[in-house]
Amino acid sequence: MAHLPLLCFTLLLLLHTSTGNLELAALMELKSTLDPQDHFLSSWSSGGDPCNGSFEGVACNGEGKVVNISLQGKGLTGYIAPAVAQLRSLTGLYLHYNAISGRIPSEVGSLRELTDLYLNENNLSGRIPDDIGAMAALQVLQLCCNQLTGSIPTQLGLLKRLDVLALNANSLTGAIPASLGDLTRLRRLDLSFNQLFGSIPLKLAQAPELQVLDLRNNSLSGIVPSDLKRLNGGFQFGNNMDLCGTGFSSLRVCTSADVRDPDRPEPYGLQDHPLSADVNAHCNKTHCPNSPKSSTVAVAIGISAVAMASIITGVVAISWYHHQKRKLGTAASGVSCHRVSVDQPKDPYRRSVSPLVSLEYSNGWDPLADGRSGVGFSEEVSQSFRFNLEEVESATQYFSEVNLLGRRNFYATYKGMLRDQTAVVVKSISKTSCRTEEAEFLKGLKLLAMLHHENLVRLRGFCCSTGRGECFLVYNFVTNGKLSQYLDVKGDDKGRILDWPTRVSIIKGIAKGIEYLHSSRANKPSLVHQNISADRILLDDRFNPLITGSGLHNLLADDVIFSTLKASAAMGYLAPEYTTIGRFTEKSDIYAFGVVLFQILTGKKTIAQLQTAAEAGDLDKLIDENLQGNFSRTEAAKLTDIAMICTSEAPNERPAMQLVVQELERIC
Repeated sequence: MAHLPLLCFTLLLLLHTSTGNLELAALMELKSTLDPQDHFLSSWSSGGDPCNGSFEGVACNGEGKVVNISLQGKGLTGYIAPAVAQLRSLTGLYLHYNAISGRIPSEVGSLRELTDLYLNENNLSGRIPDDIGAMAALQVLQLCCNQLTGSIPTQLGLLKRLDVLALNANSLTGAIPASLGDLTRLRRLDLSFNQLFGSIPLKLAQAPELQVLDLRNNSLSGIVPSDLKRLNGGFQFGNNMDLCGTGFSSLRVCTSADVRDPDRPEPYGLQDHPLSADVNAHCNKTHCPNSPKSSTVAVAIGISAVAMASIITGVVAISWYHHQKRKLGTAASGVSCHRVSVDQPKDPYRRSVSPLVSLEYSNGWDPLADGRSGVGFSEEVSQSFRFNLEEVESATQYFSEVNLLGRRNFYATYKGMLRDQTAVVVKSISKTSCRTEEAEFLKGLKLLAMLHHENLVRLRGFCCSTGRGECFLVYNFVTNGKLSQYLDVKGDDKGRILDWPTRVSIIKGIAKGIEYLHSSRANKPSLVHQNISADRILLDDRFNPLITGSGLHNLLADDVIFSTLKASAAMGYLAPEYTTIGRFTEKSDIYAFGVVLFQILTGKKTIAQLQTAAEAGDLDKLIDENLQGNFSRTEAAKLTDIAMICTSEAPNERPAMQLVVQELERIC
């Protein structure tokens, strides 16, 4: 008996080891199918330990069981192996924003602990497995933006904990199952951009927690349940020409032809159980409709007509979508794929094991919500400048490293693609780096929103998220990069050598942009940039200069702004008087402009050693040797004089930017 505890311990150890081996084998099988070329999951090794942090994207709990796989935006091109079902403790599977193809394996239904399933933005095909209905713990099901076909399984109505269901932008057919109305916790349902027909189930309209229902671009028909009025803007139904109802904007008023017998098995009217794609799916010995043969024929004809209409209207939208998706490759799709926005926090256990920054996704921390736009935002401006988190995440492929343009201490910059195919840059700023006073933060946003000039990078909008603890600023993407990339060019890289007329044009554009910032207009106050540099001058496809970062200091905390001074000082952009007065003025912007002007003339990032040549008027030593003498000596001499006076030690000797612009117009 004394050996019994030891025997029990040994058996438990063997069981644990066996379970670990099964999970390792499952992971290796998953690796072989998701990444057949071993390009992205090379850290997954058959001799390794998934729970020691060496397996990229894999997280375990305290018992050594795999609970999270996070491989979003990794460029995976294979398919999902049925072996995933062996990971019985899995709570989160995040494979979105890849190029995974094939079918969703029905074996996923065995993952009874799974709460988050993200397969959106891939190339998955086939039907949605009925087995998903057995995943009782599921809270978020994201299958949007794929190539899924068939009808929506009625078994999804068994997912009693489901909070978010996104099936949009697929090729789903049939009617909306009334069983979705049994989802008492469902808050967001997106079925847009499919080929669904039939009516909107009354039971679904009465789902108690429903806040967002998106049914756009389908072939739905019949009377819209009045219960959906409570959703206000959360109910979207555009491009369903046969819908009717009262109290909904842009929805036609119903006629007697729209009122049908709810007992008739056809896709019209207010049915609790609209017809599914399979006419006999809901027919058994006790519930088959007792209708004459002629009615059956009529139903068949009606179904055929509706199906044909669905094909004609739905295929146009879906084929357009998939054409755009193929054109973009792994970039964000042309149709927004609405991801989860869960306001309530997840439990601490799940957060501690998740490799994601946070499992919360919230449209909270919205400075313009609840009527708080009293700092001067018009309703039109506030709506046009507000992005939701789903749009930002979709544009950047969930902040994929592939799209990362740069990272600094307090922000990261990503390239992205909006749904209208506009290339943008998304600047992600941590909330702790922003001004803590909401009123001050709002003023900063308002100021950024009103800046419009041909030589400033345009702010398209913003998004703030409590869940991620970040604020996102969305700017237009500028194709030719930073001015600094065209400095210190070696002779063998002739493609980055700017000719003389282009340099003069860039100088004039920068001056005009700064003059606009400094001027006081009817709709904007005068503004000091505070951080003019070659890194903050961008060049568009015509080499028109665009100043970026204008007004950004109005959003950031003072300590963050101070931390950026080190780089400015090191590169010589910081006006000498700053160490005395401790603040920025228009004169400090003019000093930085003078430094940039010298850089453009010399083609060098560091200009200190060239000051003597400038003072002596020795243009041959001063002007960029890459030009090989191809420049206007008259213009160069006058531009050098402007650079010299703008970088005067005494602030009062520097001219106002308006005078600089006037002088540039005269000499160039």
